[in-house]
Amino acid sequence: MKAMILAAGRGERMRPLTDTCPKPLLQAGGEPLIGWHLHRLKAAGFTEIVINHAWLGAKIEAALGSGAAYGVRIAYSPEGEKGLETAGGIATALPLLGNAPFLVVNGDVLTDIDFKAAFAAAEALQAGNLLAHLWLVDNPPHNSSGDFALQTDGKVASDTAAGHALTFSGMGVYQPALFRHTPRHQPAKLAPLLREAMNESRVSGSRHAGLWLDVGTVERLAEADALVQSGRISAPYRFGN
Repeated sequence: MKAMILAAGRGERMRPLTDTCPKPLLQAGGEPLIGWHLHRLKAAGFTEIVINHAWLGAKIEAALGSGAAYGVRIAYSPEGEKGLETAGGIATALPLLGNAPFLVVNGDVLTDIDFKAAFAAAEALQAGNLLAHLWLVDNPPHNSSGDFALQTDGKVASDTAAGHALTFSGMGVYQPALFRHTPRHQPAKLAPLLREAMNESRVSGSRHAGLWLDVGTVERLAEADALVQSGRISAPYRFGN
């Protein structure tokens, strides 16, 4: 099973830091945000990683290289400086991801979600004719109304009144078929695809009650650094050292 890390965001709210450094390379606890994901993915059993990039993407490739320092193999999906939104980026990377379900991870999140669970989620998608499995988290202050509703049957609804309203963590397992009508190399958003699949009852979900922080502002980057320094999330083992 392959994993994709989304790393094409411009990071407007992180300026001026992101004027010269791509957001995934900003550091928390001495490790780039994307590095935390690479270490945790490797520990969970993922060795084939796809990373998309746009703004300052060459710096991401220069910093991570082949992935050998993390014990993984990285393939890159460049999008140009403006990027292609989430669904457009995933659709463009499909030739690198293959025909089986794959895990997608937001590159600017700090979390202790157990990526090992993605393997069971992928099997459940295929067995249940589902298109996606999402990890949802309790609503943070900046998204107090939530995104979707987790129902008692484990399915996710687009109407937040249809169950327990939660926030999409940015982590999900997807069938390639979810993107079958999404053109490559063109911008496209993920939410409309998910809502359409939810309306067909083809999206499952689970609530993650552990660490999750959307590192979308300078203040939250400082919070991420403090979490690492406090030991809330363990310092990653540096493979190859």
